[in-house]
Amino acid sequence: MNSIAALSNQMLRDCAVLNLRKAVRVLTQVYDKKLRLAGVRSTQLPLLVTLAKEGTMPLSRLGELLAMDQTTVSRNLKPLKERGLIEIRLGQDRRVREVSLTRKGEKVIRDSKPLWDQAQAKVLAELGTKQLDLLIALSVEIVSTLDSK
Repeated sequence: MNSIAALSNQMLRDCAVLNLRKAVRVLTQVYDKKLRLAGVRSTQLPLLVTLAKEGTMPLSRLGELLAMDQTTVSRNLKPLKERGLIEIRLGQDRRVREVSLTRKGEKVIRDSKPLWDQAQAKVLAELGTKQLDLLIALSVEIVSTLDSK
């Protein structure tokens, strides 16, 4: 094997971000397949659920809570706003946009929950409790250790 092929092989095998992104894509497909019936994607549901839990907040705060940059937050909120699942308004400080969940958004969360439960059960059945708990714990550790560094 030539040197570039050997280097590439090592990078593909050992790269944390590559392997994690592959795993996330597979998990996303499992959840998206179920959530499609509620008309929401696995990338959108956490935004709605966070708003339901935390209430109205600046877009920047929503991004912080979900470890998302401003562009990604805005891009993911756009279809939710178009469907009337969220509202975005100027805050008291006119430079700040605040986002809130609508009643229609609350309904999507309620409709999504049994479908999310099905996806979660599939992941649990395939990985097992120990592996799923480990995956979640490692994800939390990665965010708390590496976020904003």
